[in-house]
Amino acid sequence: MERVVGTVVRGLRCPIINKGDNIEEIVVDSVLKAAEVEGLTINDRDIVTVTESIVARAQGNYATIDHIAKDVASKFGDDTIGVIFPILSRNRFAICLRGIAKGAAKKIVLMLSYPSDEVGNHLVDIDTLDEKGVNPWTDVLNEEEFRSHFGYNKHTFTGVDYIDYYKSIIEEYGVECEVIFSNNAKTILDYTKNVLTCDIHTRMRTKRILTANGVEKVYSLDDILAESVDGSGYNEAYGLLGSNKATEDSVKLFPRNCQPVVDSIQAMLKEKTGKTVEVMVYGDGAFKDPVGKIWELADPVVSPAYTAGLNGTPNEIKLKYLADNNFADLRGDELKKAINEFIENKEEDLVGSMASQGTTPRKLTDLIGSLSDLTSGSGDKGTPIIFIQGYFDNYTK
Repeated sequence: MERVVGTVVRGLRCPIINKGDNIEEIVVDSVLKAAEVEGLTINDRDIVTVTESIVARAQGNYATIDHIAKDVASKFGDDTIGVIFPILSRNRFAICLRGIAKGAAKKIVLMLSYPSDEVGNHLVDIDTLDEKGVNPWTDVLNEEEFRSHFGYNKHTFTGVDYIDYYKSIIEEYGVECEVIFSNNAKTILDYTKNVLTCDIHTRMRTKRILTANGVEKVYSLDDILAESVDGSGYNEAYGLLGSNKATEDSVKLFPRNCQPVVDSIQAMLKEKTGKTVEVMVYGDGAFKDPVGKIWELADPVVSPAYTAGLNGTPNEIKLKYLADNNFADLRGDELKKAINEFIENKEEDLVGSMASQGTTPRKLTDLIGSLSDLTSGSGDKGTPIIFIQGYFDNYTK
């Protein structure tokens, strides 16, 4: 019988993961149990994805605000610290800010980008900037000027005034806080030559600009807890980037050394099923919310590790282009046969081909990570393992 279903994505339930658990065994057992209970057949090129949070939990990759504070203090000493371009997030940054404030000696100059942070959390509506005649690319505002223009605004989804919230966190530790608003990294050098840049995907550019313009000390969040402090968790590649709030005084860091994890899961599934299943660890998906204007990717990467079969980008033909152009005169079985033959004989690299236009040649791991993140969600679904079948199939299969 002809197949009538293409890609199928399933969220798999598994036990609550704790420090020291064997994450590889738990993932493999969960996949095999799901296959048995649901009557699934595991095939070559099926995909198993595992959310980064349970990998980090199994690793026990946690740190406290005291660990963060000690690292910050060791890097900045008694200097006034410019903390620039943080994202607006209770889960992602507020707990890190507690550690930064605790490690600061006397003063923090908090420089926020506007109208939104790097991932789209807005401090002010962009239309309001037009009404007030404020140019966010050239105008530097202090807190009083910002309030006089825009008043007090709460985040669309969280209901938090992040200016007051972040300022209160800093002052809670007896540290003076001055808030300014600018999108130009060089602005902070008018206030201090010692900077902690907290942007995620633009951090290298920010550090380069500051270094070229006379900064004395410059670190980014991936420099904080890049190694263990007093036995804390750490991440040598990403530091505090990708961390999440765990408790009121601790964070769960992005998992480290994930490649052996995915390779081991693949090998174990091969041994037990005889099939080569692709495996990846995923964090945030890479998509944008059309209402809140938030770009989801607050992690430094979508996937910190994946098996070799997930490298690269899709190489796909646009079916509607073929139907409307190459084979516009065909119908029914003739059209189907012609499209099948075209796909079976397509070039290995379709970049630039009109027949592939609009097929979104993003990295496979970004596409699959987004699919996985949307499936598992961030709440109480309880499905941190995703099992994907038919992803690499096409119209001819």
